Amino acid sequence: MRKLDPVKHEEKRREILDAAERCFVRDGLKGASISSICAEARISPGHLYHYFTSKEAIVGAMIEARLEEAAARFAKRAEGADVLSTLFGEMKVTRSGHPALLLEALAEANRSPPMAKALQDHTKGVHSLLADLLEKGQAAGTIDPTLDRHVTASLLISIIDGSKTLYLRDPKLDVQEATRALQTMLVRYLAPASDTQKV
Repeated sequence: MRKLDPVKHEEKRREILDAAERCFVRDGLKGASISSICAEARISPGHLYHYFTSKEAIVGAMIEARLEEAAARFAKRAEGADVLSTLFGEMKVTRSGHPALLLEALAEANRSPPMAKALQDHTKGVHSLLADLLEKGQAAGTIDPTLDRHVTASLLISIIDGSKTLYLRDPKLDVQEATRALQTMLVRYLAPASDTQKV
């Protein structure tokens, strides 16, 4: 029996996930089939099933990879930076990415229990990262200590997701100005209130 090379196995998984993402962006989550993913990845369906048991498993792995990437970004940005700067690294209005795919994933989660679970698991992971970051900021005195960090983390997730779809709503949007406005809004919400504001 041939021994499995874990490095090559992971490389192939990554290639399949990249091919699947291209299919999802091009054809949508429902429109992309296992056969189209296999054609894009240049492998047979039998070969694909050595790596993923279903299309839902592919989507779940993509979401898990995104969470790992987010965790790595948060860890890197948090090194020697204040909490607001770390948050601002994630809170940018941009024309890049795949906002239509995000909206489709959210809609599909309403119809598909496996998709709903994958998105809920991802949200829990991002929520934990944000809540920990907010707690760090509250301890350092840069985040309002009266804010509930769990509620605030949930709101921030919605703001992050919403900011990714702004360009779909308005292709002429000035992304730099929108990013500055978003950051101003967050500073005003998250910063500790002054003594005069508390009165």
